[in-house]
Amino acid sequence: MAYADVGEIDQLNILQATLLAMRRAVLALPIQPQQVLVDGLYCPQTGIPSQAIVRGDSKIAAISAASILAKTARDALMLQLHEQYPHYGFADHKGYPTAVHLAALRKHGVSEVHRRSFRPVRELLVGL
Repeated sequence: MAYADVGEIDQLNILQATLLAMRRAVLALPIQPQQVLVDGLYCPQTGIPSQAIVRGDSKIAAISAASILAKTARDALMLQLHEQYPHYGFADHKGYPTAVHLAALRKHGVSEVHRRSFRPVRELLVGL
């Protein structure tokens, strides 16, 4: 598993940080793949032949499986963050900008795990 942290996302932008995380994941594999298949429009720079497939998770079983694993890992991370920051409700909304999450941000302020580049967080910080 590989990821980009909050600081990298804020510094690079969400797309570039996602590509960085994909690159890290591919390069960390114990066996180098012959090809990298990516769900979406863009491929990470890995030096390995790559193909971006729009809606790939509904077309290619391997992409679908990887998508499930990624979502499972993210959900597990959100549960860990909920243990550290229970007042934000990460266990319920998994970090998505639901009304409950946005209300928690307004009530409790911005934590160190919130992306400063995320518009609602940025607006809260500017309002301080």
